[in-house]
Amino acid sequence: MKRTLVRYKAKPERAEENQRLVEAVFRELEAKQPEDLRYLVLRLADGTFLHFVERKADGNPFEAMPAFRAFQQAIRERVTETPMPSDASVVGNYRMLRA
Repeated sequence: MKRTLVRYKAKPERAEENQRLVEAVFRELEAKQPEDLRYLVLRLADGTFLHFVERKADGNPFEAMPAFRAFQQAIRERVTETPMPSDASVVGNYRMLRA
């Protein structure tokens, strides 16, 4: 499985909009139930968003999702820090991720 962490900070006046777009992605995920995907998004008090994705290395189920395309559209206008994806390794895991 490939793990990626994406971090960015939303503009204060656009953070709620960004959250609504992320929530739409989760609604679509719940409806479609893609296999081999785990996804978590955190919003920090300062408007920073952290997206943690665990998926099969040979596919990206987000590409086919209208809600995710809507989220990506004009993202640079909603953020003060450009989204920074990084490969991630789990150092410790207590009941958060699948074993």
